[in-house]
Amino acid sequence: MPAEFVISALVTLLVVVDPVGLVPSFLALTHGLPDTAKRNVALRASLIAACILAGTALIGEWLLRSLAISLPAFHIAGGLLLFSIASEMVFGVRIVRQSKQAEDAVEEHVRNIAAFPLAIPLMAGPGAITAVVLLSERATGNAAMLATLLIVIAVVCAVCFAVFAIAPRIGNMIGATGNVVLSRLLGVLLAALAVQFVIDGVRAVLAG
Repeated sequence: MPAEFVISALVTLLVVVDPVGLVPSFLALTHGLPDTAKRNVALRASLIAACILAGTALIGEWLLRSLAISLPAFHIAGGLLLFSIASEMVFGVRIVRQSKQAEDAVEEHVRNIAAFPLAIPLMAGPGAITAVVLLSERATGNAAMLATLLIVIAVVCAVCFAVFAIAPRIGNMIGATGNVVLSRLLGVLLAALAVQFVIDGVRAVLAG
């Protein structure tokens, strides 16, 4: 099993899901809740996101075949989508949108904030789902790589839970400026990964 697949999957999902970047949204959503309730929200959100992404890894490619969508086409479309998310991170649009979603959820008194908007769409959003489908395509026919991808998904969601558990301390430690800088750096890295997805898709089309 190529070590680069493990590294690529882990880095891609960590950057797309961006656990640290979700700290402001988590704090806004759980503002005023007791510590036990905050921990329960964090755990449920992480489990829901893990189930969604794992399901995507298992049936994502089958769904593409059912819809007659070629893998190179999805590579290109997925790369463009990831690049769009990366550009939002670099220019600060994503943070603003996440904060707005959090505010809307609180204002509307959403019954289960763990499911929406925390798990969906903040954790297991279009970008994360796209990334998982692209990664699962690389693992086609290799049970060990697919199992590794599922483990990586579990690890990323566990990291989210750990980050949410210490969210108040992280928020105070990195501050608003630190969160902005981190989001910009992760956005640049994600943009490079997105471009590579597009290049892979174009190569597959030209080779075919």
